[in-house]
Parts: sequence; structure tokens; C-alpha cells
Amino acid sequence: MKYNFVTIEGNIGAGKTTLANLLSNHFDARLILEEFADNPFLSKFYENPSQYAFPVELFFMAERFNQLKDAIPTNELFQTFTISDYLFTKCLLFAKVNLSGEEFRLYQKLFDVMHPQIKQPDILIYLHSPVARLQQNIKTRNRSFEQQIPDAYLFSLQETYTQYIKQHNIKTLFIDASNADFTGNPKHLTLVIEALEKEYEYGQHYLTLP
Repeated sequence: MKYNFVTIEGNIGAGKTTLANLLSNHFDARLILEEFADNPFLSKFYENPSQYAFPVELFFMAERFNQLKDAIPTNELFQTFTISDYLFTKCLLFAKVNLSGEEFRLYQKLFDVMHPQIKQPDILIYLHSPVARLQQNIKTRNRSFEQQIPDAYLFSLQETYTQYIKQHNIKTLFIDASNADFTGNPKHLTLVIEALEKEYEYGQHYLTLP
């Protein structure tokens, strides 16, 4: 395996956790999954975004920081192949969409203190799906607090993610996941596994699933 630390990212409902689990099983890798259900502000945020945006994002950042810092020490001598279903920078991307100017500036100051302490992935897998497909996946997994997410919110997150990837020279495997079926179509998973066996330059590299 050419990479020690692989991170999977994408919009809400893109299939990050599903793919992370499958790749972890295939490679017998250490798996880090976001513990979103522990956030006591999440359901309140979807009911009243303006009131609960700051606490929901602050809680997520603290939890992600603690989880990643404990799971992958930056000075780890014997590296174990690790797969995560989120990027720490996700904190800043969601905050950019959800927070007002003053709150975002304060949040960014906290993020800038934490970010250098977190090990960055060797490669990022970004799952890109159209909003209609995201909504379909959200409906299928049936988390009650997600069922009323507006299309406009998903569009904003999508745009924020893609701008970030384009503006930063991250080694990224950009996957068109509009028809992805990693559990039902073995070929889709195989293509991702084969793609991870290759060495890439920094920047974006595109993979289309048949």
C-alpha cells in the first residue's frame, strides 16, 4: 500500500462512511469514523440553524480534534494504515457555510491553533454526487434530524468543498459518485482499491465509476 493515511470526504449523504468501512475491511486498516451522533446540538441546529450553528460547530471541532489527535499521533513511529471518513478541515468548511462573520472569525482562530497539531492524510478521496442523489441517500438512511435539509444548503456545502480542493494543492482522488454503489456493485469498490495502489502527484485526479 502506497499510503499510510487515507481520508474520505464528501457532502452529507455522499457515502463516506460506507466506503471507509469497506476499504478498512479490505485492507485490514485502522478505521476512524466521525462520532456525529454524540453532538447534543445537532438536531437543534437543523431546527434552528442561526441559534445553534456556533455550538454545533464548536462541539464538532473539539470532538474531531480529540479523536484524530489521540488516534494518529503526529510523531507515530510505526505507522499503521489508517482510513478516516472525515478531514479535520471539514470543521472550517462547514463553519464557513454556517457561521456569521464575527463567529466565523473567532472559530477560525481556534481552528488555526488546532490544525497544525493534526496529522494530514497522504491522500484524500472526495466523493462528488449531485444534490438529488444526496437527498435520495439521506432519505434512505433515515436519520430523523436530516430529513428536512434544504437543497440550497447541500449546494452551498458542495461549492465550499470543491473550491477548497481546487484552491489547495492536496493530493486528491476526485470520484464521480453519482451512480456509486460500493456495496451492491463489487466493480465500483475494486476500482477504488486499484486506484489507491497508484502513486499520484499533488493535485486532483479523477475517477469515474461505470
